[in-house]
Amino acid sequence: MSVDTVPASLAGPLTLVHAADHTPGWWRSAVIYQVYPRSFRDLNGDGVGDLAGITAELPQLAELDVDAVWLSPFYRSPQRDAGYDVSDYCDVDPLFGTLDDFDAMMAEAKRLGLRLIVDLVPNHCSDQHAAFQAALAAPADGPERDMFIFRDGLGESGELPPNNWQSHFGGPAWTRITEPDGAAGQWYLHLFDSSQPDFNWDNDAVHAEFERVLRFWLDRGVSGFRVDVAHALVKAPGLPAWGGRADGNSSDGFPGHEAPMFGQPALHDIYRAWRRILAEYGPDRILCAEANVDPLPRLADWVRPDEMHQAFNFPYLHAGLDPHRMRRVVTESLNALDAVGAPTTWVLSNHDVVRHATRFGYDGPAPRDGDGIGPADPQPNAELGRARAAAATMFMLGLPGGAYLYQGEELGLPDGIDIPDHQRQDPTFGRTGGERLGRDGCRVPLPWRAGEPNNGFGSGADPWLPQPESFGVLARDTQAASPSSHLNLYRSMLALRRQLRLGEGSLAWLEDWSTDSSLGYLNGTVAVLMNVGHEPLDLPAGTVLLRSSAAAGMNVPEHQLGSGETVWLEIYIEDTES
Repeated sequence: MSVDTVPASLAGPLTLVHAADHTPGWWRSAVIYQVYPRSFRDLNGDGVGDLAGITAELPQLAELDVDAVWLSPFYRSPQRDAGYDVSDYCDVDPLFGTLDDFDAMMAEAKRLGLRLIVDLVPNHCSDQHAAFQAALAAPADGPERDMFIFRDGLGESGELPPNNWQSHFGGPAWTRITEPDGAAGQWYLHLFDSSQPDFNWDNDAVHAEFERVLRFWLDRGVSGFRVDVAHALVKAPGLPAWGGRADGNSSDGFPGHEAPMFGQPALHDIYRAWRRILAEYGPDRILCAEANVDPLPRLADWVRPDEMHQAFNFPYLHAGLDPHRMRRVVTESLNALDAVGAPTTWVLSNHDVVRHATRFGYDGPAPRDGDGIGPADPQPNAELGRARAAAATMFMLGLPGGAYLYQGEELGLPDGIDIPDHQRQDPTFGRTGGERLGRDGCRVPLPWRAGEPNNGFGSGADPWLPQPESFGVLARDTQAASPSSHLNLYRSMLALRRQLRLGEGSLAWLEDWSTDSSLGYLNGTVAVLMNVGHEPLDLPAGTVLLRSSAAAGMNVPEHQLGSGETVWLEIYIEDTES
């Protein structure tokens, strides 16, 4: 539909940003559901989720009508960072099962028409990985050390770190080792926890090892890889000092593109090589970058035609419910990625941030800048948060491109806030002395069946993190039986999104809806209208397809858009050529 064919019911100027995209590739408009294995479903009763539990509940995800499942790490690991500290990339940790369990899960996913994407962690491994243990046992000039980033320290006796880089989890990014002869020795780099040494991607042996890992899982049938901290593998020559943020985002005087540990040009040759490997297995295998870079046009560097297929859109995740910021991020995202022929992705929650049903329960920003919320913090309004979360998700799922959902968001789950300090497991909590609570709150195990032990998560040991009291009434079986539940709103949204092919559609901003309290766009013949103000707004003429208030208990007149509500409105276009 061209801009000049918009009916009078949407009178007012339009700004066309994105034309419909029917380029082949399932991932270009896919909805991908993230499973965090520790917290999905515990079938063996040890208090931790497992692969058999995922397999048992895959039919629920197929019924939700998603296209693929992304699995957070399930590899062998000491679990210092919930599996992102890998000790063997080609085996399943006994905590989750066996390779046979993985193959059974793969077969069930295939039977249900679901693709599986696995997490790959190529920036760092566990300090228990055989290669790092060999490096510790080797002399300072041994080739084993060259698999990682070892350096002599500064100061008279090497007692100071090699540079001033800081860990994402707090404290220095360097740890000094004791040499095999007992002497104080070199330092190794870890951008995350001290138990997660960074690989040295200047070493061809590291490249060869990860190409082996890619083929191992591709041979088992996976549809691709989500690449953890994809922007961090290569460091600037000489490891120059950096006075900016540890995460590399821009700050006063320190633009993110100058961060020496992120976004280095040599990264792109790595991903071109990986893409060639995936192409050997067919055109439908994908790479998705977790590349937290700014500004948005830099994101396009990761998804050029011969590199990644997708990249996470962190600016959208952090845009909140500010209509002006949302519009700017959506426009810049589509413009930047359209320029390289890549699809945009949208996401509101994942395993690293406070769930959006909790974030949106505040009139202003959530406390602690999103880094965990505890019982001593200002508390969110749970009902408000769930209503706004439904509205935000409906706005997101109407956008053209791909979308990522985080397990449990379809239930409107909040963060776990009342987690005792002694049960917190995120290394951020320990490394900052509790100053940063970390990410445990968004990782609380899911409620499947009300009335069962642990709300159906598992019938044996207590879950590895405690569930909030509210999880009982939010359990999946309870919501499945309620036509007006959050779960059934998600089912309706995803079914309509597929039916109307919104992921392949267009986007034109409705200028009359671009205000301080509202935002609206047209995707094909569907108007997506959101009201974040306190007063209801009159709807234009059209057929209401779906309202986010269906899951919020709101009683809104049919001709109005309520406060904190989003609607999908079918607009009829007269055939002017007949």
